[in-house]
Amino acid sequence: MTNSGPQPVYRVIADEIVRRIAAGELAPGTRLPPVREAAALWGAHPNTVARAYAHLAALGIVEARPGAGTRVAAGAPGGAAAVRAARLQALLAEAIGTALGMGYAPSEVEAAFASQLARWREARRRAALQEGPAAARRFRADRLVRIGGSHDLGLELLGGRLRAGPARVTLRFQLSSSLGGLFALASGDCDLAGCHLLDGETGDYNAPFVRRVLPGEPVDLVTLAAREQGLIVAPGNPKRLGTVADLARPGVRFVNRPRGTGTRVLLDHLLAIARVPASAIAGYAHEEPTHLAVAAAVAAGTADAGLGIRAAARALGLDFVPLAWERYELALRAATAERPAVRTVLAALQSPAFIAAVEALEGYDTRETGHVRRVE
Repeated sequence: MTNSGPQPVYRVIADEIVRRIAAGELAPGTRLPPVREAAALWGAHPNTVARAYAHLAALGIVEARPGAGTRVAAGAPGGAAAVRAARLQALLAEAIGTALGMGYAPSEVEAAFASQLARWREARRRAALQEGPAAARRFRADRLVRIGGSHDLGLELLGGRLRAGPARVTLRFQLSSSLGGLFALASGDCDLAGCHLLDGETGDYNAPFVRRVLPGEPVDLVTLAAREQGLIVAPGNPKRLGTVADLARPGVRFVNRPRGTGTRVLLDHLLAIARVPASAIAGYAHEEPTHLAVAAAVAAGTADAGLGIRAAARALGLDFVPLAWERYELALRAATAERPAVRTVLAALQSPAFIAAVEALEGYDTRETGHVRRVE
């Protein structure tokens, strides 16, 4: 049973200090008021304030030094993020506890959560498509970078950092598929195209497709990260799936990605190697638009497996059967790289803070993040 009562006063004080740090109102090194002075300001007992300071110190958000008082620690933003994550966990715990208390089974709660999350993401994607040029006009052209092609969780992290950065660059997502992104790049409908297309003949990613779609034109491919692809399955892998050949077994329901996506290209390549015809797989024609939507279908029990990235499986508490590593890159015309907003994006992509954030996503390898190769 969860406690839905009011927060202890010390937590209210601690949360407000975290909010001020996160908002930039309290910079690293800023000295907090002494305990008795802070108690008077908050209308609280000094012991309550001391407990709030101790709580923040345990999280690494503040540090107390003899004779120097309590100050915001140099690593406070990371501590603030930890508190923010803990707050989210508490919020979800309360909702889950309420549902379980009403008699819903854990599997029902899990499926409902996955379904609602997938619906929200799909509604957000459709709203972005409907807004189109009208939405783009709300942003200054010199601060807007249009991202087409394949989606990646790292792009969401990058977009958030850019919006909060001093340059205030906005990423406008116009996502479709890896191949669709390259066509959008060729037609001038996007500035950067996310892609992870495997060429079965050469074993190379993206470059062969760039040469076909934009022949004779110099295009840069910037590595976002290497990603681990595999089978997203229910917890415990009840169907005991280990390879793509297992997808053809009786009683296994699959969920696919649309044509033109890098994941669909990888699947067809692996099936060809395993000599498994697509017609042998139940659900091969069942398509979902994103990795998270595939994971949501598995979590909801409408499919037993889907091919996707490890991070999507982790996000919904599912199991993962690794199959391959792929290169996810951003394609851009060489001339586009000279735009100030695009330079800002590429600089942010190579920053230690962004790389650390991507590394926190399970199933990513950042050793070549920021690497640029020219395709002509």
